[in-house]
Amino acid sequence: MSNYMKKLDRYIIRKFLGTFVFALVLIILIVVIFDISEKIDDFLVKQAPLKAIIFDYYLNFIPYFANLFSAMFIFIAVIFFTSKLAGNSEIIAILSSGVSYRRLMFPYFISALILSIFSYLLINWIIPPANKHRLEFEEKYVRNKFSNTQQDIHQQIMPGQYIYMESYSTDYNIGYKFAIEQIENGELKSKLVSEYVQWDTSLNKWQASNCYVRRFEDGKELVEAHRKLDTTLNLLPADFARRRDVVEAMNYQELNEFIESETMKGAENVVLWKLEKHRRFASVFSTFILTLIGVSLSSRKRRGGIGLNIGMGILLAFTYILFMQVSTVLATNANMAPVIAVWIPNVIFGAIGIVLYNRAKR
Repeated sequence: MSNYMKKLDRYIIRKFLGTFVFALVLIILIVVIFDISEKIDDFLVKQAPLKAIIFDYYLNFIPYFANLFSAMFIFIAVIFFTSKLAGNSEIIAILSSGVSYRRLMFPYFISALILSIFSYLLINWIIPPANKHRLEFEEKYVRNKFSNTQQDIHQQIMPGQYIYMESYSTDYNIGYKFAIEQIENGELKSKLVSEYVQWDTSLNKWQASNCYVRRFEDGKELVEAHRKLDTTLNLLPADFARRRDVVEAMNYQELNEFIESETMKGAENVVLWKLEKHRRFASVFSTFILTLIGVSLSSRKRRGGIGLNIGMGILLAFTYILFMQVSTVLATNANMAPVIAVWIPNVIFGAIGIVLYNRAKR
């Protein structure tokens, strides 16, 4: 019996991983073809070198896209090959030989574990540096030049140090109507107000123009006026030229440090970056949940055959993605904790998976 189970385990694992890889390669080829047709004009107009297109963009685009939808590919792969097993009465033969339904799930979850570990390593350590090259390529040859459209920018750049600017120009690295306040123990110690500040590339410092500085010492107010004043701030021009997807190029440690820094500054996109952080873990567990649902749906022979199972599977997969989008909206617009918002789809579909599993094993 043990030799039989080992052969069965190897057979199912080989089918699982083989079908997944085949589906992944097929879909990636289709996506790459569509992406080339969509971006070919940008490549030609901006004269992107063929070497950069292949090695800087598509070589880094493929792992990013593969991991982005890997859970859905796993789901479809499980449904497809398990439906074939059920259609050929192989599942019935396995269960009739004394193998329990629970034991049948073992090789499926071994396969899911292998893919989950691989996905975790990819998303946290391998894909971020690849994304860095991909995003740099897109910035140079695909996207329009970034322009900061924020108004009335407030940030805490260090504990007790706050800045304000009415607007910021990424073209000239200038912040207009600038002010910086130093507060200690709830008291204002100094304040600088300037018509504008500009980044000095030769000194790597900010230069305030037409400014005055108010200092409060021993109950007295001292005022200094300056036509030009160099100032060192915990702030760089790059802080105002980030797109939202900048976190895709950060590994887990860098992402944590970035979130901590941006939380201290009171940045408005912190919720989105926290969602990205928690999603990296939630997506790993979704592999097990979708595998459970996929096997439970397709392990019984149905009159509609493989087509019905795949149709039901795709419907559930898109429902899962819809739940993910809804929970993201709740986190960004309804102040739901990002960790709760990210895990809600897993909790709901985990419960659905348990119900379907109990029904399937009867």
